[in-house]
This record gives sequence, C-alpha cells and structure tokens, in this order.
Amino acid sequence: MNRLCSDSPPGQLLQAIREFNGREWFECHETVEELWIGETGEIRDFYQGIIQIAVALHHWRNGNFGGAVSLLKGGAGYLHRVSDACQWVDVAALIDDADRLRTALGELGKERMAELDPGLIPLIRTVATAQT
Repeated sequence: MNRLCSDSPPGQLLQAIREFNGREWFECHETVEELWIGETGEIRDFYQGIIQIAVALHHWRNGNFGGAVSLLKGGAGYLHRVSDACQWVDVAALIDDADRLRTALGELGKERMAELDPGLIPLIRTVATAQT
C-alpha cells in the first residue's frame, strides 16, 4: 500500500488505537497486522512497533515476564526508526512509555510483575498535525 507517516491514519489504525487503549491488546495486534502486511520502510517499522508493544502487554497480563520485557524492547526499537509522530500517533511518547514500563518490570521481576503500577501501562496518544 505504501502509506507514509505524514498520511492521515487509516480507519484500521484508529480502530487499533481504540483497542490498545481499551486494553484489548491481542485484538490490536490482529488489527495492525493486517495493515503491516505488504508495507515497507518507515511505516512497516511503525506498525511492527505497535504490534510488538501490544503483544508485550498481552504477555504481561498473561504472566509471561520474558515475552513482555523482550517485546517491549523490540517494539521500542522498531519505533526508534520512525518519525516522532506518525499517522497522528505520538511515537516519541509511546517509546518513552514502553521504556518506562520495561524498566519498572525489570525492577519488579517475574515474581512481582503483577504488582505493576497500572499508571505505567502505555496508551497510544495522538498529536495535532499541520494541515496543508
């Protein structure tokens, strides 16, 4: 499809943001994966980063400490290759939130991961864009 970060978000991405922010992380992963297939470059990395962070949160909720920590790192890694804002998403904030969550999980460890402060669970935030 060859979408760009400067494009308005497709409806599927808006749906995925609602799912992510509603803690429907597996569903978000499924929705974004449909967008990710066939994309290249920056937008593929953008979608991959969201997918990995969503799956990380799904793993955290299901008690998979290693999967959560690994995918938080991987997802942020993909997003570091993307503009600070992409398709209205505040990418920089999502990276910061994922890193903060990964640090907190590391400090809690596997045995105490369920004690995570719920305020550390990332949300996908949008940013205002300049209209041309």
